[in-house]
Amino acid sequence: MTHTLKRVGPPLLLLAPSLVLVGVFVYGLIAVNFGTSTTDIHTAAQTTGQEPSTTVWFDNYLDLLGNDAFQHSLRNLLLYTLVFLAGTMVMGFLWAWLLERPIRGEGIFRSIYLFPMAVSFVASGVVWRWLLNSGQDESATGLNRLFQMTGLDFLQNNWWNNVDYGITAIAIPAIWQLSGYVMALFLAGFRGIPDELREAARMDGATTWQLYRHVLFPQLSPVALSALIIIGHMSLKSFDLIMSISKPANYQTKVPAVDMYVFKSSFDYANAAAVGSILLVLVAVVVVPYLVRTNRRER
Repeated sequence: MTHTLKRVGPPLLLLAPSLVLVGVFVYGLIAVNFGTSTTDIHTAAQTTGQEPSTTVWFDNYLDLLGNDAFQHSLRNLLLYTLVFLAGTMVMGFLWAWLLERPIRGEGIFRSIYLFPMAVSFVASGVVWRWLLNSGQDESATGLNRLFQMTGLDFLQNNWWNNVDYGITAIAIPAIWQLSGYVMALFLAGFRGIPDELREAARMDGATTWQLYRHVLFPQLSPVALSALIIIGHMSLKSFDLIMSISKPANYQTKVPAVDMYVFKSSFDYANAAAVGSILLVLVAVVVVPYLVRTNRRER
């Protein structure tokens, strides 16, 4: 027993502060949030304790999932995630593929592609709100004005004001902002492939396309999976960019994170906590399988 304590004690003491902080401020608050989501705290009076609250268990979840407005938010989140994922993965991979080949001024191009990452979503959202203005013809501004000036009037549209697909327009600035990050991941993957594999493929008579298709691209699958997980969980939690371009009251761009903000602002803590728990489950569905797979591979 004494030997075990001497061996395990120092590492535990070293980790104890972090474990306590994570236990209290992460898992403890998750438990509090879940507990709140099972109550009927929907008014300011209940929030302040002036009126009693009771436990309703999973009624809030059932009401939310059966509500048309929340279903619309989930649909918007799915559309946003699909467009965001596809755009960032394709653009980031293409940029990395181009930069993987030695070109003059590579550092300049790499800096240009990575620069949007340095801009906050709030700041870029303000600019993109103007670029994605829905005004057309005489009142056109932003991209619609550009299309009008270049004779591409048929491309003018109402962007994020479209009730059915407006949320996909907000994915455009998100793609612009994070494609450089995905490019950096893929570029690191390209540069991490041993030169011996390339030389062996060339000696076997492989063409450039065959080299990429059968040798290099398969080596990038772990990088692609990591990029999908990182970008996917970021899209599920999207809030600041959407709020900067649109408004909480706009039905066409509602997502669960915006719903949570609206519920919280109206002292509907129970529904706000329920939405937060649903988002946590969605993120866990994306992240946990990746962590399990990574852990098994390391073992």
